[in-house]
Amino acid sequence: MVNIFYEDIEILELDPEFFVSWLVKVCKEEKKFLGDLSLIFTSDECLLKMNIEHLSHDYYTDIITFDYTENEVVSGDLFISLDRVYDNAKSLNVSRETELNRVVVHGVLHLMGYRDKSDSEAAVMRKKENHYLSHIVSRET
Repeated sequence: MVNIFYEDIEILELDPEFFVSWLVKVCKEEKKFLGDLSLIFTSDECLLKMNIEHLSHDYYTDIITFDYTENEVVSGDLFISLDRVYDNAKSLNVSRETELNRVVVHGVLHLMGYRDKSDSEAAVMRKKENHYLSHIVSRET
């Protein structure tokens, strides 16, 4: 199940069923199962406070992932800064929707055990992100 929440920002029209359908496929391909996943969209300032409090990092980030995965059931809370997503989309010259989906699947990949601290880990993560983004049929009009 995927739940969507908003904290400290304007509510978006996002379809939880889209994320369920897509992320079930992502998990299946990785030989995992989608459990309970919360997507919490927030502001830069809110996520910065969390980054300082929980990770002792004093900088902006696009996502903080809290992992509740057990065995092969992927579960967690993904706190996502829409400010960062929108800024990154602009600088990367991609749509906001594409960048938002990239950040969501990035968080899910973390829940599956993928890391991105080293260059080689980051390369694997980016390749996986691109692979799973290519499975999405665009909802943009």
